[in-house]
Amino acid sequence: MSLEVGFVGLGAMGLPTAANLIAAGHRVIVWNRTASKAAPLAAKGAIVAPSAGDTAKPGGILITMVADDAALEELVLGEAAVAERLGPGGIHISMSTVAPATTRKLAELHRKAGSTMIAAPVFGRPDAAAAKRLWICVSGPAPAKASAQPLFDAIGQGVFDFGEMPEAANVAKICGNFLIAAAMEAMGEAFAMAEKSGLDRGALAAMLGKTLFACPVYQGYGSAIASRRHSPAGFRLPLGLKDIEIVLSTAREANAPMPAAGLLRDRFLHALAMGRADLDWSALALAAREDAGLGD
Repeated sequence: MSLEVGFVGLGAMGLPTAANLIAAGHRVIVWNRTASKAAPLAAKGAIVAPSAGDTAKPGGILITMVADDAALEELVLGEAAVAERLGPGGIHISMSTVAPATTRKLAELHRKAGSTMIAAPVFGRPDAAAAKRLWICVSGPAPAKASAQPLFDAIGQGVFDFGEMPEAANVAKICGNFLIAAAMEAMGEAFAMAEKSGLDRGALAAMLGKTLFACPVYQGYGSAIASRRHSPAGFRLPLGLKDIEIVLSTAREANAPMPAAGLLRDRFLHALAMGRADLDWSALALAAREDAGLGD
């Protein structure tokens, strides 16, 4: 079934995601703050909207995949006013990693405007987005999720439904990102100890990725951390810090102590203080090596 869908946010994740929607036969109307990023999609048949608000059609579907809470709030509360533009029957699919509290607030604004907001953050890096291998967490009203399913089928390999509470999928997403960051910190510490003890970091990472931790996080990030390969960035360090700050704020709201998240926040701050903002977030693991007195 072919749908018309607006799409805002053509960054490292949004661009391949929108391209897959076009490839699946959907009519896609795109907008990005940096207009030139829309050119490859226009060449594939996308319609380039003159403004962000023009991607939201009355009663239509809009996907947003923007960097942070402020960008998402600007689309709903600012000049774009997508909740009002969508209006009755309209659906806003928010695929950004944002605070659950932000989704809860914006979903209520959509409800008052007659439209519906569902959260649909994803797990997967840009290469996974290009290959339609994203894992999608979704939450919100059931009818809206059913309407969005053909779009999810075009961009991902599976959907995990966390119920009708709008922000539930965001909680699931930040839990996952917290665990990825914690795994990277643990690998950084283990590989530093191994290196100081005379082991080859790469050999240890390869063994662990095939045995005790035979999963994508330990295999992909394990190889990158072992070889100190943190560029080009699939997910930049400042975004990692943003996500850990969301973890900590959500934990405070829920009265759930997360001491490891505090350590991770300090690791991200250290990495940024060292001038590593353009590196992949796996570069947080460099601090463990530096703590161990290991130079370049």
